[in-house]
Amino acid sequence: MVTLTIIGIATLGMAWMPSFTKTTGISDSVVYVVLGVIVYGLLDILPNPNPLTFNVQTIHLTELVVVVSLMGTGLKIDKPFSFKAWSVPFRMLTITMVLCIAAVSMIAYYFLRFDLASALLLGAVLAPTDPVLAADVQVGPPMEQVTDEVRFSLTAEAGMNDGMAFPFTWLAILLAGSATGEFGEILGDWFQIDLAYKIVVGIALGILLGRVLAYVIFNFSEKRKSISLNDGFIAVAAALAIFGLVELIGGYGFVAVFVAAVTMRNYEFNHQFHKDLHSFSDQTERILVAIVLLIFGGSIVHGILDHLTWPYALLSLFFLLIIRPVSSLIALIGTKLHFKERMGIGFYGIRGVGSFYYLAFALSKETFLMGNELWSTVSFIVLLSVAIHGLTATRVMTNLEKKFSKSV
Repeated sequence: MVTLTIIGIATLGMAWMPSFTKTTGISDSVVYVVLGVIVYGLLDILPNPNPLTFNVQTIHLTELVVVVSLMGTGLKIDKPFSFKAWSVPFRMLTITMVLCIAAVSMIAYYFLRFDLASALLLGAVLAPTDPVLAADVQVGPPMEQVTDEVRFSLTAEAGMNDGMAFPFTWLAILLAGSATGEFGEILGDWFQIDLAYKIVVGIALGILLGRVLAYVIFNFSEKRKSISLNDGFIAVAAALAIFGLVELIGGYGFVAVFVAAVTMRNYEFNHQFHKDLHSFSDQTERILVAIVLLIFGGSIVHGILDHLTWPYALLSLFFLLIIRPVSSLIALIGTKLHFKERMGIGFYGIRGVGSFYYLAFALSKETFLMGNELWSTVSFIVLLSVAIHGLTATRVMTNLEKKFSKSV
């Protein structure tokens, strides 16, 4: 009963968080992690929040949050999809993500003495820019009629690479389970199945299911008055259904959900129902985020950082302050973006719930020698990201928006 009461109060508080953030410039993620630390520090009767102990529950909770978030992320992007218009996030998806994975893996392997599989897994789980904790740096609700390249790029990147990091996670899993521990043994199957097949299936089914759902909602049902176009819960229901179907077929569900959301958004582009679809997914996401952040705060109290060392802490800072921004600047060479816009995109690659999901998922598939160290390092990076980005993002993004955004 105490747990339900705390969840209820925390969720209720989310209603005031946007105005609190606007007034103070402090992200709600900072508030809820601190609240989790306080509550778990004061009360001994709350459930154990340690993800190492409850790995399966961690997978399912974080998976649900990411799925709902990906649908909301895709639905709120106002820029119609084209490879030219989306060139910046595609650069981030390919060049930046690969550079980040390579840099982190090499540092962990050569300098921190991680085994190769654990080093690669660390790079993979840190690759995705989180769509869940990044609301302060993303675009607002659909049909705002404002173009902001920084917010758009971070939003689209978070939606795309939260699924595209999966192949590298699987590469680490396969490497951990291989007899020789060498890439030559696994690269063939990995390339054909985990890199090519699963991505193609995710993209293809995302487009197909997104178009089918859009047609049913905006054409078939609307003309026949067979559904109420106030039922925003369709967005969450569609996200769960698409994710489940694609995963059953063997594709990447995260990829399919985001692609389907973008496909739906681009169908009947100016239809007002897009606002309702996004609104419900956003509200659902905020409830789930409040719970996850409380648990994360509690896990800090209960020892998730116990295996953190000074070298791991330095890697965490180096990743957030150097590796991610520099990798982004390299990827954005040749674009027409102002240097401040490039720095904004590079610096605000927030890490969060997606990293927790990938790590918990990988550890459920294979035994990694550095499992405890991985949890401590990833948790510290997320904590740093929440603190650094959560305390600065609102002011910085507001300034960038004033200088570079344009009304449509």
